[in-house]
Amino acid sequence: QVQLVESGGGLVQAGGSLRLSCAASGRTFSNNAMGWFRQAPGKEREFVAAISWSGGSTHYSDSVKGRFTISRDNAKNTLYLQMNSLKPEDTAVYYCAASLSPRTALVGTRYDYWGQGTQVTVSS
Repeated sequence: QVQLVESGGGLVQAGGSLRLSCAASGRTFSNNAMGWFRQAPGKEREFVAAISWSGGSTHYSDSVKGRFTISRDNAKNTLYLQMNSLKPEDTAVYYCAASLSPRTALVGTRYDYWGQGTQVTVSS
């Protein structure tokens, strides 16, 4: 059974940092693109960042570009999201996702596996 399990969320003050992790089990995703999405209360899920199978290609939403960094460790089958200079508007449940394709994708429908989410709350 394939599982993606996020961790690292929590409460942080504006300007602070958090590092999210997503541990995959049940199959290896070393040949697959992965990504992070988030959903704030009352809003639709939105794309945050994506990374190709090798880590050589990354994409970010305009709202997080320059503040967040997506990375992966294929040996550990783990995806990361380093979040710096956090803002209250970053408050959301963050989800990791894995695609069956090696190419990065910016839309949720291109992903095949999803984690259960981890809450990130940024106080002002």
